[in-house]
Amino acid sequence: MFGRVGNEDWADARERMLDTLRWHGIRDERILAAMRAVPRHRFIPALYRLDDAYGDHPCSIGHGQTISQPFIVAYMSALLEVRPGMRVLEVGTGCGYQAAVLAELGAQVFTLERVAALAAYAREALAACGYGAVQVRVADGYLGWPEEAPFDGILAACAAPAVPEALVAQLADGGRLVLPVGTEPQQLVVVRRYGQRIEQHGDLWVRFVPMVPGPP
Repeated sequence: MFGRVGNEDWADARERMLDTLRWHGIRDERILAAMRAVPRHRFIPALYRLDDAYGDHPCSIGHGQTISQPFIVAYMSALLEVRPGMRVLEVGTGCGYQAAVLAELGAQVFTLERVAALAAYAREALAACGYGAVQVRVADGYLGWPEEAPFDGILAACAAPAVPEALVAQLADGGRLVLPVGTEPQQLVVVRRYGQRIEQHGDLWVRFVPMVPGPP
C-alpha cells in the first residue's frame, strides 16, 4: 500500500520542496533535514496522490481532511521549538505526516484523530516509514490526552474557535501550544505556560479544517 520508503523517483521533488521552504524563510537545518527524511508521498493515500506530492499545497486524504502544505508543517514545527526527547501531543493526526516530522525531530509523539479510518491508515503509514513508536489514539481532540500529560509541546492541525482549556491544562511548565484559532479568518496562536502564568500571541493567518468534537 505504501511502497518502498526512499524511492529515488521522488528525490528531486523532495529537494525542490526544500528549496521552496528556504524561499519561504525556513532556515532551521534540523527542520529541513526532517522534511527531507520523511517521505511525504507515502503518507498521501494512493487514491489522492498527485505527481507533485511535494508541491507547496495541501492534498486531500479523504474523509473531508487534508495533509497540510509542507511550509505550514515546517513552520508550525519551528514554532513548537521541538527538541529531542520532548513529549509532544498532536491533535488531528490525519494521515500521520506531521507526526512523522515531529518524530524525526526527536520528539516522543502522541497523536489524536477522531476519524477511526484515518487513525488506522496513519498507524500503518507511520510503521511502514519507520515511525512505529508514534502512539495514535482515536479520541476527541478538544479533550487532549490527559493520561499522558503533561506535554512539553502540543500542536493542533485543525482549527478551534477558541483555545481549548483542556489543552492548555495539559502543558508542562515551559511548554507551548501551537494551533490555528478561529473560523473565518483563522490565525496561528502560540500559547506558553510559565507555572500558573499563561501567555499567548498570534502569528500567521491560515486556513485549516475545523477541530470537531466527539466521534465522527
